[in-house]
Amino acid sequence: MTDKITRHVLAEFPYQRSPVERGYTNQTLYINVSDYTIAARPVTDFMKEKFIGGRGFDLWLLWNAVKDTTRWNDPENEVVISPGPCSGVTQYPGSGKSIVATISPTTHVVTDCNVGGHFGPQLKFAGWDALELQGIADRDVIVVIDGPAGKVTIEELPEAPTDTHLLGAWLTEALAETPEDRYVISTVTTGTGAEHTLIGCLNFSLFDRKRNDIRYKQAARGGPGTVFRHKRIKAVVVIGFPVKGTSVAPADPERLARVGAKMQREVHEYDPKQNRMRNRGTPYLVHIMNAYDLLPVHNFKFGAHPDHVKIMADVWEARFTQGLPDGCWYGCTLACAHAVDGFELRTGPYQGQRVIVDGPEYETVGALGSDCGIFDPDAILELNFYCDTYGIDTISFGNLTAFVMECYEAGILNLERTGGLDLHFGNAAAALELLHQMGRGEGFGLIAGQGVRRMKQIFAEEYGADPAFLWDIGVEVKGMEQSMYMSKESLAQQGGYALTNKGPQHDEAWLIFMDQVNNQIPTFEDKAEALHYFPMWRTWFGLCGFCKLLWNDVIPPSNKYSQEPAKIPEHVANYVEVFSAVTGREVTKEDLIRMSEAVYNFQRVFNWRLGGGSRKDDIPPYRAVGPVTKEEYESRQERYDKQLRELVGVDPTSLTTEEKMAALRQYREGRYQQLMDAVYKRRGWTPNALPTLEKLHELGIDLPEVVEVVKRYL
Repeated sequence: MTDKITRHVLAEFPYQRSPVERGYTNQTLYINVSDYTIAARPVTDFMKEKFIGGRGFDLWLLWNAVKDTTRWNDPENEVVISPGPCSGVTQYPGSGKSIVATISPTTHVVTDCNVGGHFGPQLKFAGWDALELQGIADRDVIVVIDGPAGKVTIEELPEAPTDTHLLGAWLTEALAETPEDRYVISTVTTGTGAEHTLIGCLNFSLFDRKRNDIRYKQAARGGPGTVFRHKRIKAVVVIGFPVKGTSVAPADPERLARVGAKMQREVHEYDPKQNRMRNRGTPYLVHIMNAYDLLPVHNFKFGAHPDHVKIMADVWEARFTQGLPDGCWYGCTLACAHAVDGFELRTGPYQGQRVIVDGPEYETVGALGSDCGIFDPDAILELNFYCDTYGIDTISFGNLTAFVMECYEAGILNLERTGGLDLHFGNAAAALELLHQMGRGEGFGLIAGQGVRRMKQIFAEEYGADPAFLWDIGVEVKGMEQSMYMSKESLAQQGGYALTNKGPQHDEAWLIFMDQVNNQIPTFEDKAEALHYFPMWRTWFGLCGFCKLLWNDVIPPSNKYSQEPAKIPEHVANYVEVFSAVTGREVTKEDLIRMSEAVYNFQRVFNWRLGGGSRKDDIPPYRAVGPVTKEEYESRQERYDKQLRELVGVDPTSLTTEEKMAALRQYREGRYQQLMDAVYKRRGWTPNALPTLEKLHELGIDLPEVVEVVKRYL
């Protein structure tokens, strides 16, 4: 079908495909779109031992590509993609992930994203353990990695559209020589929104055999799509190979099959009785979060809303189509990656088209829905689709829109300043128009698309808003908008968001139930231990190419009798078996944590190298800690008054609401500072959040260039 398009090849690199052996191909692909350099680079034993793959390879390659002064829009910044050694396994569910890393446009330090779709595994099958994209092209280019042909090309395809739902289909149709080829082609794309905002996402495709169409999964946090389009890369395409059970060439296939079959049985037996993710995916969380006052409503002011029933799991289950299973990688029996087919768009440039909408996931429902006061499922689906095709992170868009809506209702913004957008909470039409402005690169969308942190500065400088109030209500840390869980009543989750390397994303630690609901970690030392173990454990999934849902969203009944049920020890043992079976490297559960600890500490030093990573960067806005406004306090007055009496030792009877808020704030902010001290001590860091030289040596990452950065700040 390639005769249908004109392919202008700007550079071509023939290569001998390196076979996969024990999860690795032992080479990475480097591409510079400024000068059209394409090169193969070796994967060393040191890389595999210390950085494992996935996020670890991303960080190591990026570290060696940039300077201390590199910023997100400099040519030497890279978008790096690596699948990890276990990505592409079909025997164990949830093993098709890849990880993207880059210097973020919003945080100015390293961001990393764990993403599904078929690109990562097919990149490996085409012969590569990682892909580095560097430089800035002088025109829009598309990179094609053709495994069967053994060549990599940089091409100009002037006929290609830009927005993802058009471009992905166009490229797949154009490059598939036969209908079967569509199953082995995967694309990385973004859209016009990524060109005009700092919160651009990347869409990783998979060809859905049941739908006979393309679907997408997103790498979104921190703006990797913005970097991608700034480099004038329109797409990366990999043409791989049919997937087999032996595609990753495991060291011990029988061992892998045995542990995989055990987990597959658990999913089949327990998911229907527990979360029913095969039926409804992650939106099962909406009702649970609302019940525990944890669902973000109106820019994280409140944790519950009676209209949540309009956007809870039953609603989405009724809309999800194509039946079961509905996964994003082969062999995943959890199959939680649902979609809505034939959704007719009501607004925007594609009005009237019927499209596939992937998801929505829980985070998207919370961000585009409850946090903005929007409880219309059709509006959420429309916002979800346009975020994806424009290449915009749904979490950041929903979070920043909720921030803008609160600023509008507080009088900081008005119709004149928003260009006519009536941005009250619940106005779905205004939210959609704001999104379309981002896609077009015009109007108030250009301001909002810079993200919450930048808007705080703009609103203070240009509109005279109170900077302290803006800081309090803008729910971001390090410049990244927070994901969709209320952390006011969980000190550990406040740390789980703010003490992260990349910003407040729940993929490092989700401790609300352990801390707030079950009171399993009552002391600072308990919380610090949890904020050591769980970020390290979750980091490990990103080193290897796993989805975390198979760890703790399906739980064997015997788990409640284990010594540490929050860790799901039976599943931890599974991952020990899978990693050993694939790589031939015999490990223990303690080894897995040590692997992650080395990479995690390396990333923290990397942040310091780029000018971030210190204690001041780990402080959350007060909206994530306690009530900012009278409205918030008085909505939960009984709870807060009780806390003043029992925890603070203050009798609230004769105090005004403002005085109560001040006393509670002093107490909560003081406790957060104590938590920081405990966590830094447990992690082996200085009180200013810098890994010590002793910790670097202990982890075996005391490389001269790493030590030099740490010494600079001691």
